[in-house]
Amino acid sequence: MQDTSAPSHELPTSFFFVTCQRGAESAVKWEMSQLRPEWHFAFSRPGFLTFKLPPGAELAENTSLPLVFARAFGVCWGKIKAPTLAEGKVALAKELKGEAFERLHVWNRDLLPAGDFRYEPRRSEEAMEVERTLLLQEDGEEPTLTIKQPDSTATLGDRVLDVILVEPDEWWYGCHRMTGAHLPWPGGLSGMPLPAHAVARTYLKMAQALEWSKLPIKEGQWCAELGSSPGGASQALLDRGLSVIGIDPAEMAPEVLNHPQFVWLQKRSTQVRKRDLRKIRWLMADMNVAPSYTLDAVEGILESSQVRLRGILITIKLPDWKLIEEVPGYLERVRSWGFPKVSAKQLQFNRQEFTVTAFRNPGPPAQSRYQRKRRSKRGRRTA
Repeated sequence: MQDTSAPSHELPTSFFFVTCQRGAESAVKWEMSQLRPEWHFAFSRPGFLTFKLPPGAELAENTSLPLVFARAFGVCWGKIKAPTLAEGKVALAKELKGEAFERLHVWNRDLLPAGDFRYEPRRSEEAMEVERTLLLQEDGEEPTLTIKQPDSTATLGDRVLDVILVEPDEWWYGCHRMTGAHLPWPGGLSGMPLPAHAVARTYLKMAQALEWSKLPIKEGQWCAELGSSPGGASQALLDRGLSVIGIDPAEMAPEVLNHPQFVWLQKRSTQVRKRDLRKIRWLMADMNVAPSYTLDAVEGILESSQVRLRGILITIKLPDWKLIEEVPGYLERVRSWGFPKVSAKQLQFNRQEFTVTAFRNPGPPAQSRYQRKRRSKRGRRTA
């Protein structure tokens, strides 16, 4: 069996590529300046960036960085011109002669900022045609690229060939070894369709967030959603067999209200009695408010001794990209609630926002910063 852990011939390993939501480039640059200040920004187009390592440094294919605003990243080997699909295939095969990969990821950078003219980031038909062309082995044709698995969804440890259509006739290519910090889909873009019965696009946002987070949610468990109107995200939860308490003063879609496993509390999160949430084990939130308001609302529920949560899945809005420098503080606040496992990512169906997930293993919940403080005060009073 051929060893695919290392190149069979020398390829450049001094450049790092990142693709992201169009408009999030400044956020990626800031994150990189914090995580790898010695790497220098080299090149960009909207939604695509590269960084150069210091002289003599080499980038490993399994490099894993906790980049919140990167959908995909890896070693950047270079670019080719592809006036036609056939010419692009020949040029790429020539550059990668002797290489072998488990998966092939082909995608385009975003055409527009997410939400503009209702644009949703997805792989273009052109990107999928390039993928089909690269995978196709014509009768009598000499082997060109060695891709072991035609399914593009990567699993941990897979060596993935990345081909990014920065321009229609300009393909940048590189590689990554799939780690827990990578998304499994080409460019972080899943082909998840919006179901016909969904009442809002938030269905997709929740469905993808659940898939990414890998929260150990079980059918029949109770969860609450802050900011549930009009009900798309609640539908995604109900479709997974959960019982849902929707909390929002705004109206809910009739299709959601009529579901037997849905309960609506038509009020703000601060007006909800904590005893009404005693059954929930999971808390979701997606509110069009400032980050501090969302975090305050979630913390207000976590503070209650009547609520014992396994985990949370919340969306943090960024009304101004300047708030990027506050993101580490937001995540540290989530950790202070007693969650040892916290992850954050701007996913495909996010807009100017990102998703945070946190959970704890079964057993007595760890005390949050607030609960520790409250217990300390009680101890001083009785001393």
